Amino acid sequence: MLKHILFFTIMVSILACTSSDSVTTSIDEQLIDDVLTEISSDHYLGRKPFTEGETRTIEYLQDQFKSMGIEPGNGNSYLQEVPLVAITGKPDSMMHFQNADQLISLGLKEGFVSYTEREQTEIVVDASDVIFCGFGIVAPEYQWNDFKGVDVKGKTIIVLVNDPGFGGENEDFFKGNTMTYYGRWTYKYEEAARQGAEAVLIIHETASAGYPWFVVSGAWSGAKLNLQSSDGNLDKPAIQGWLSLDAAKQLFEAAGRDLGTEIRKARTPEFEAFPLEMKMSHSLTNEFERDVSNNVIGILKGTERPDETIIYTAHWDHLGVGQSVEGDSIYNGALDNGSGIASVLSIAKAMSQGSPAKRSVVFLFVTAEEQGLLGSQYYAEHPLFPVDLTVANMNMDGMNGLGEMKYLTITGIGHSEMDDYAAAEAAEQGREILADPEPEKGYFFRSDHFNFAKVGIPALYAEGGLEHVEKGKDWVKQQKDDYTANRYHQPSDEYDPEEWDLDGLVQDAQLYLNIGLKLANEETFPQWKDGSEFKGIREQTKHKD
Repeated sequence: MLKHILFFTIMVSILACTSSDSVTTSIDEQLIDDVLTEISSDHYLGRKPFTEGETRTIEYLQDQFKSMGIEPGNGNSYLQEVPLVAITGKPDSMMHFQNADQLISLGLKEGFVSYTEREQTEIVVDASDVIFCGFGIVAPEYQWNDFKGVDVKGKTIIVLVNDPGFGGENEDFFKGNTMTYYGRWTYKYEEAARQGAEAVLIIHETASAGYPWFVVSGAWSGAKLNLQSSDGNLDKPAIQGWLSLDAAKQLFEAAGRDLGTEIRKARTPEFEAFPLEMKMSHSLTNEFERDVSNNVIGILKGTERPDETIIYTAHWDHLGVGQSVEGDSIYNGALDNGSGIASVLSIAKAMSQGSPAKRSVVFLFVTAEEQGLLGSQYYAEHPLFPVDLTVANMNMDGMNGLGEMKYLTITGIGHSEMDDYAAAEAAEQGREILADPEPEKGYFFRSDHFNFAKVGIPALYAEGGLEHVEKGKDWVKQQKDDYTANRYHQPSDEYDPEEWDLDGLVQDAQLYLNIGLKLANEETFPQWKDGSEFKGIREQTKHKD
């Protein structure tokens, strides 16, 4: 009997090792090493859009797809053109607010910053009525509307950063300290455009924003990349910008209001927008440069439901050649985001060598993430595959190069059933899932998966972190703090095979691969969870379930 059991065990092991399915579930660590070595080398000149670095990068990615037998994802092409415009704005040095009694003139970078997305050589806002609109939010699921009973068309609105839940004790009210999309500054500008405002100014406050004023005043200068539009972005507010907290206090005091008191009122559903009884005047001039970058896209077509797709994403771009630091001027971007490129290619190779899935699997490398998630935004607005038949997005950005971890951290946990898929696969690896330790900073809205969420596609953004299986929590924190302080967006973000531990990338890529295989071979669609601001968007689309 023992011989029969032993023979059966050996035969099962042999069959398991020779089946095509075993190949599909194996991430090739050597491929990850090879891709990282190549894509983060100086040959790619920091992978900046509109440069020779882009040309070399997209050629490399296409060659990788061809060698794996992955078909072009845009008809006969692996490329999706992304038309961009660089706008260099030159604001007037002052922004003026006039009421019946006095003129308040705020200085650029001290009291305000401003820019425009409109493709116009000159922007002039003259004596525009100023209205305080609380948090500038319209959120039907919370029965919240900061614009009820007020017409802001052609006017200047002042709004608060973050959302009403921040700083409160009720975790169910706008998710408490976990930032919702309504709290992101990008949402404020989008809603202002929908309301027809001529200008929108966000009051900065360090705790609510998650970063100090110098980050705002330093970042909001120089050329800004935007997507080109047929109308030159004339549907956007003429002026978008920020007010420093001190400047906002000065304006409210001049209007006979206390800013702290008005903020407390704005946190309640009873809040009503009100005029500050003053007018704002400001102008700026613009210079433009238009060009075309590229997303790179490949597909493994499904055998039974090829119109239904699972999309893996990673951004291919980085910062290019810039200011020299210790004699090095090439910003290689090994972790950011050579690690994501290598991870997605490893998944693509594993899937291409296995049995074809029932659904199609798409591998999308997007451009201009570093300039504002523009490549993924363009894809979401000009999808090559129907949004309502896109099952899910899985995004890989800045993956774990520190080795195997005890936990899987999900950024934006609680939004969709993609959490449940991740939890199940993590458990198979002996891991538990954790929430983002800094939910108030809104990281869920700061990488490419977010643009898929905005059109209703459930998205996953996760990686191993917090505690190394052998070296513990403190070591991981020390390593991550060191990266942030010394290598993030620096020429020193380079790949060193002696320093990196690829077991972490393999661990997470394996998890992403397993989720993708499950999704690609089942019939259901992951759903958004109650309380997610994206649930209603998905429900407006129709798909087979």
